[in-house]
Amino acid sequence: MLEGSILQQLMGDRDRHDRPMLNFGVYYKNTLVALCHALEDCILATQCQPLVITAFQQGKWYLQEADRYGAIADNAEQIVIMAAPDTGFHSHPTSQRSNVALIDLDPNDPVAQEWHLIILSPQYTAMVLCQELSPADYGPQGIPQNDLERKFYGFWTFDPDLVRATATCALQHVRRYQPELETRLSATMASILAANPSLSETGSHQTVGEAVTRVLDYLQHSEDQVKGSTTFQGSDDLTHNLTSNELQAFLRMAQLVDLMDPLNPQAAVEVTALLEMMAQVIDLPAWRVKRLRLAGWLHRIAPLQTEVAGTDQAPSCPLVPGAQVLRRMSQLRAVAQIITHQTEHWDGSGQPAGLAGDQIPLESRMLGLAAYFQAQAIARSRQGSADPLGDCLAQCESAQGKRWDPKLVEILSLVVRGLQQGLSLPNIPMRVTLGAGLLDPAVVGWDSESDASRSPARQEG
Repeated sequence: MLEGSILQQLMGDRDRHDRPMLNFGVYYKNTLVALCHALEDCILATQCQPLVITAFQQGKWYLQEADRYGAIADNAEQIVIMAAPDTGFHSHPTSQRSNVALIDLDPNDPVAQEWHLIILSPQYTAMVLCQELSPADYGPQGIPQNDLERKFYGFWTFDPDLVRATATCALQHVRRYQPELETRLSATMASILAANPSLSETGSHQTVGEAVTRVLDYLQHSEDQVKGSTTFQGSDDLTHNLTSNELQAFLRMAQLVDLMDPLNPQAAVEVTALLEMMAQVIDLPAWRVKRLRLAGWLHRIAPLQTEVAGTDQAPSCPLVPGAQVLRRMSQLRAVAQIITHQTEHWDGSGQPAGLAGDQIPLESRMLGLAAYFQAQAIARSRQGSADPLGDCLAQCESAQGKRWDPKLVEILSLVVRGLQQGLSLPNIPMRVTLGAGLLDPAVVGWDSESDASRSPARQEG
């Protein structure tokens, strides 16, 4: 990580404040192009008037996107473009716009080796923050001949706290070149934060859902281009990188759903931990545990699964919109099925398909029970219950045979007793950049309905 780069400054800031470490990954340039185009398109769609800060490495890369940035400028409050200048960098019409500012980076500036897109508005935040690998990092094979196969190290996110912190670092870097511009940009950022101080409105299901859909569209289109091309040396690696980022888009959305829920910000992590413990009790095969874990992380991106959220409205069709988007990835169709049926009831009175008993996929029964229990435990803790776990377990036991699988309630009771006696939930952090390992066909594939619906009693037998 280059000393003095924006990426390095952000890491230093998080270390000083004892914040969680960031999850980094390696991205091919073609992946970053698809990601950036998708995130930029949200500016055009949401009319959010953001502050946009970009680093293009060299002016020639900006010139390839200059017409596109002219359209973005129509909907942006201010755009700042940092790059080592090339011929034409300042002469393109977009560069003459009153709300477009160019920063001529010194070629020795470490930011000239970075690729950034930072979007900050009261309604929408997103960013890509990456640094190109050094020639030594590429190893014996050297820098790829095809420009789209170049590699970058970093991450992308919708997290408003990270976007705000990175924008602050970027403005500090701007001050080195144009102090007056930095003063003006700081005022713009202050105005954005004044409109939504905590950026709590950022990341609504609709806005982020639309962003994720665009990310999928661009990544899948890029994947089709790679598969149909003979010019890429590592087409399999490129395709794998694109597919991994499709899953990352869902995981980052799931993170943001939790982040924007002040009453239950650890829902996905804690539900996944409960599922892990229940799966150990029934000795669920490892590949099904991994699939169940992924369903636990993603279960809250289906907003119409409202019984878990505590409302009365329920989906009336098996094609639950929030889960349907997961089916855009063939590798996630089994996970989508688990999430879709988490609100079925053991007696057949649930939604969306009215399945009963062992007709309900086992993983769906487990997910529904764990998600309900976790949400109710958090609610009772806020209400001051002396024994929130015991209260929630009693409520689940009163509905066994009706809403819940009786055998699973027994298993949950074993887990709860362990927690009451000091056992801790397993720490299973959501590592979005390691998502590719979860896309192994043996993990996410759906073997058969009979396998999916086996009861825990049969699992143990």
